[in-house]
Amino acid sequence: MSPSSPPRRPGEPALTALGLGGAALDPADTSPHTFPDGGRWRVEIPSVEGPEALAAVLKESTRLDVPVHRISQGSGVWMLGDDEITEMVEATAERDIELCLFTGPRGTWDTGASARTDSRGGGPRARGHDAVAGCVEDALRATELGVRCLLVADEGVLWTLHRARIRGLLPADTTLKVSALIGPVNPAAYAVYERLGADSLNVPSDLTTTHLTEIRRVSRAPMDMYVEAPDDLGGYVRMYEIAELVRRGAPLYLKFGLAKAPSVYPSGLHLRETVLSTARERVRRGRLALDLLVRHGAGDAMSPLGSRLPGELHRFEDAAA
Repeated sequence: MSPSSPPRRPGEPALTALGLGGAALDPADTSPHTFPDGGRWRVEIPSVEGPEALAAVLKESTRLDVPVHRISQGSGVWMLGDDEITEMVEATAERDIELCLFTGPRGTWDTGASARTDSRGGGPRARGHDAVAGCVEDALRATELGVRCLLVADEGVLWTLHRARIRGLLPADTTLKVSALIGPVNPAAYAVYERLGADSLNVPSDLTTTHLTEIRRVSRAPMDMYVEAPDDLGGYVRMYEIAELVRRGAPLYLKFGLAKAPSVYPSGLHLRETVLSTARERVRRGRLALDLLVRHGAGDAMSPLGSRLPGELHRFEDAAA
């Protein structure tokens, strides 16, 4: 898909024949950006909470022929043993898939009461020095075991890990991903996160396509978006918009969550069957959505498998200080 060849919209030929065609697409709304390899979209399977769930996802992705660029986990580095992280690193490396693990304590799980009030207080952000330190500890441990993508849910943690990357405390090819729990909702905020060190940014799944275009006018940093969002992030299902999401939001990681499914964070053996069944279903949802993408004429814009780096992005200049 390119600016000169927009995707076909759902039902468009039949609706046009009935005199019910939609307004013409504006070429100016098409994102001019791509991943460094020229692709416009990649696939991420989220909520893969350990080696067993990863094995289930890899098996199902092979069975259904679902391309996977990134696997992400939500419970956190601290919920996995060294042997489990190593097993996940090795399994994803065999398939040339990026593995992304969540860092550290977050406010929704610690002893702070404000996150449980109606206002949600500081939400999932890292409360106090010790929580930031826990995130840094997770980052150091994970990267020492071979992980090269870290999920963060706090602006201060993001800036700290970016500075650590610049200083050589983390590997230079480590990528930092902003969680959907704090995703930016306007172009100004998106640009700030990019400058703080974000290499890809989750945006809430209720942003309109106009919002995506507004973001793309100020930033080319890769965007992550749930095509189907879990219930605690709204439960939105936007499969029929997938080609338009790519047209407006590229470069875009297409994420396949699962509505009407129980939360699995923090994960463990008590949730084993739910973790495995929902992991497999996320892959199946991905197959359904990608089939729509192909039918609407945007399936050939995929980033090559094995691609992971975001390309050159804008940063605040004093990160090495």
